[in-house]
Amino acid sequence: MSKLKIGITHGDTNGIGYEIILKTFADVTMMELCTPIIYGSPKVASYHRKAMELPTNFTTISNVSEAKEGVLNLVPCTAEEVKIDFGQATEEAGRAALAALEKAINDWKSGLIDAIVTAPINKYSIQSDTFHFPGHTEYIQERIGHDGQQALMILLNDRLKVALVTTHLPLREVAAAVTEENVLSHLRSFHHSLQRDFGISNPRIAVLALNPHAGDNGLLGSEEETVLKPVMEQAANEGIISYGPYAADGFFGSETYKAFDGVLAMYHDQGLAPFKALAMSSGVNFTTGLDLVRTSPDHGTAYDIAGKGQADETSIREAIYLAIDVIRNRKAWDEARQNPLPKLYVDKRDKSERG
Repeated sequence: MSKLKIGITHGDTNGIGYEIILKTFADVTMMELCTPIIYGSPKVASYHRKAMELPTNFTTISNVSEAKEGVLNLVPCTAEEVKIDFGQATEEAGRAALAALEKAINDWKSGLIDAIVTAPINKYSIQSDTFHFPGHTEYIQERIGHDGQQALMILLNDRLKVALVTTHLPLREVAAAVTEENVLSHLRSFHHSLQRDFGISNPRIAVLALNPHAGDNGLLGSEEETVLKPVMEQAANEGIISYGPYAADGFFGSETYKAFDGVLAMYHDQGLAPFKALAMSSGVNFTTGLDLVRTSPDHGTAYDIAGKGQADETSIREAIYLAIDVIRNRKAWDEARQNPLPKLYVDKRDKSERG
């Protein structure tokens, strides 16, 4: 059986993307888990490798069909000469990042790779006529989503899984986006992901309040009573177990999160600030709700240390592990439900009453 092909986009070429990729595959045992394929530039990869004296070798291939097991493969995605200026946001770096991302998505849609792991991008420099999104998640939703599918961002490590109802929204727009329809669809998606992607049969989900102190009975806001509690009641009728709404500060401060399989936060910093404080370097960003399995490290381009050889590759390594695990979990979940047994109806009458 051939290994899973994991596409890895190089991200912003002036950041730490190549450093963490090459450090990860300096460990040859990683090649035993999958066939890695970098979407990027051989010249840029060689520049990073030489600048930081990294030992990792790679093989340049013209397309994924040439990928070899046991080596780090690289597919060129741009003919443009890309100038490397460590720590700087440039249009060249943005174009190179987008070219890699587009090539990887097209190859996935053609069935040539099994999952995509994205190295960090600069959300400003990548903007173009074809990329007008606040991040990877929204772009992938546009390119991949169909039949009502909705991308859901989950940040996770081995202790905590946090999903977001709203992602890259200005804070002034968050309250208007916390609607019954929006919260319920994300709660359903999170519940299904915990089951199918992570193998948790009956997940327990904590819902965070939108307002401070969970609204203080309407004194500090009414969304907890008018939106969140009705949504949770509806979810309970569908067999989705959720608790709350919890005031976020006390919830994380008292370590209540340890009692749950997942936490649904209303907005970006509400969930991700405490997550990143707790996750250290082990966090992974996972996009669920779509057919594509896409993961990434939970950090950015780290311009301040780019080119210095100081980047920690743990997060992207965990992202690769997660992509492999999710593919396998989905396959097991789907196979187990392909041919369900018919329901059996039992006669509950007392034996003396039966004819």
